[in-house]
Amino acid sequence: MTPSLLWLRPWLWLAGFVLLGGLLWALGPVLTPFAVAALLAWLADPLVSAIERRGRSRTAAVFLVFLLMSLAVVLVLLLLVPTLQRQALRALEWGPKLGGWITDTAVPWLETRLDLPLSAYIDPSELGRLLKEHWSQAGGVAANVIGGLSKSGMALMAFLANLLLVPLVTFYFMRDWRDMLGFVHDLLPRPLEPTVVRLAKESDAVLSGFLRGQLSVMLALGVIYGLGLSLAGLDLGFLIGMLAGLLSFVPYLGTAVGLGMALIATLVEHGDPFHLVLVASVFGIGQLVESFVLTPWLVGDRIGLSPVAVIFAVMAGGQLFGFLGILLALPVAAVIRVLARYAHDRYRESLLYQEAVDAVPPAPEQGGAGPRPAPPGGDAAPPVA
Repeated sequence: MTPSLLWLRPWLWLAGFVLLGGLLWALGPVLTPFAVAALLAWLADPLVSAIERRGRSRTAAVFLVFLLMSLAVVLVLLLLVPTLQRQALRALEWGPKLGGWITDTAVPWLETRLDLPLSAYIDPSELGRLLKEHWSQAGGVAANVIGGLSKSGMALMAFLANLLLVPLVTFYFMRDWRDMLGFVHDLLPRPLEPTVVRLAKESDAVLSGFLRGQLSVMLALGVIYGLGLSLAGLDLGFLIGMLAGLLSFVPYLGTAVGLGMALIATLVEHGDPFHLVLVASVFGIGQLVESFVLTPWLVGDRIGLSPVAVIFAVMAGGQLFGFLGILLALPVAAVIRVLARYAHDRYRESLLYQEAVDAVPPAPEQGGAGPRPAPPGGDAAPPVA
């Protein structure tokens, strides 16, 4: 590019990013299985590389890791899915019980404690009837969705194709991961290559610290909460515990939601202080294990994302790109955080910032014996003898 056209370079980069964003938005439904496969391949690449360093070929290492991942998925399907299905069906049976608890216990207790005639504004029997009616109808929602999906042959075929495409593409991504990275590396402009490589390594460190570690913490907390609440005597303990664990990617959100749901379930099912103490103890132990064992061991002191950044990234990704945006929200947010920190450092080193700092006069020393400032409109006052 000639010197006279150098001013076009930033606009070309901007046009490239806009074009890339438009393609992602337009091809979102098609790219979803490829994005899932790329994420799985990236998560599995360190293990593949570790096996490869022990003398195995790349293909053998990929096949072994892929087999382990497949076995893990099969075990999850065989162990967790039936349990969660039974818990979901049991949750649908809780409608009448919850309606009766609201009618016979919750509203009279609030009226007594608050000295307010709640029955004049809320009819407990009508509220219980509506809750029972809609709760029973909730069971038919999933059946209607599944029925509609089965009636639509194209939708069912597309769903099955995407489901079968993910493991196939994951295998080839895992096998060709290093070659794909090398291809992208060769396309980088040589003057930008050191900076891009350094930022890519920092982004990988952020993603490794947050995604790999946080996913492990979420699953571990879900199992701890689920087993603990089940042992505490809650019928829906495992379902509530797994939900609390999956929501723990935002600090304290999973604990707050899970504890609230578990306390309500305990009041409805048992209604005694002993079980309330057991439920509170389960979440207290879970928080201690997360703070002192899981997070230091699985996440460590690697850079993560703030809760506000996580919530905003997920909501913005879903609004802009649908499910694909939700899937890519956290990785993209982590990379943006690295780029923003790099831009901040470059700004601090730029002439714009340095000249602004140099233009600020130094503050006078406190307690010094320097000359007094001259009064307005006249010379400095003579010293007092």
